[in-house]
Parts: sequence; structure tokens; C-alpha cells
Amino acid sequence: MNISTSLRRMLSVLAATSTVAGATAVFAPAAAEPLDPNYPVCLQQWEWGGSNRISCSYRSWEDCKASAMGLPAMCLANPYWSQPTSVRPVRPPHGRSVPDRMW
Repeated sequence: MNISTSLRRMLSVLAATSTVAGATAVFAPAAAEPLDPNYPVCLQQWEWGGSNRISCSYRSWEDCKASAMGLPAMCLANPYWSQPTSVRPVRPPHGRSVPDRMW
């Protein structure tokens, strides 16, 4: 086997590998969208072929149910929703000052 035969074989393997990698990237299913933690209610809608889509963009069950009416869909509680909390500034107790540095 001479150098040109080895080089041709290596280039053909590289071309085949690149073709397979490119086809896999094009035909692979898309990654799932993360559920939005800002909304408490999600709509799960089934699509043709058995796939489904989940959209978390509803602030109430009523809004979600209105959107789901007449569709192959159902409303779900968003497992990633975190109820907003009120943030209050932290203050030192009355009559005490907080040192700005430790000795």
C-alpha cells in the first residue's frame, strides 16, 4: 500500500463520517424546551403522530382550560413553578449598628 492509497482511504472515511454526522444532526429530534418557571399552569397538547408539546404560559387554570377547549389537550400544574416571594431589605435590629468590617 503506497501513500496515495492510504490518503485516499483516509479521506473517504472522513467524508463518510462527516456525512453521517451531518445527517444525524438534521434528522435528530429537537431538544425539549425547558418549562417556564414563571407560570403556574401548563398546557399539554397532543399532535399528529403521537408527539406532544407542553407550553407553560398560563397564569390560571381558567386561561389554560379556555385555550384547551376543543383541542386534544389538558392543563397541568407546572412542576418548576416557584411562587413569587416578597423580598424585604434586611435591616439590623433597632439600636444596633452593623460593623462594616470585622477585626
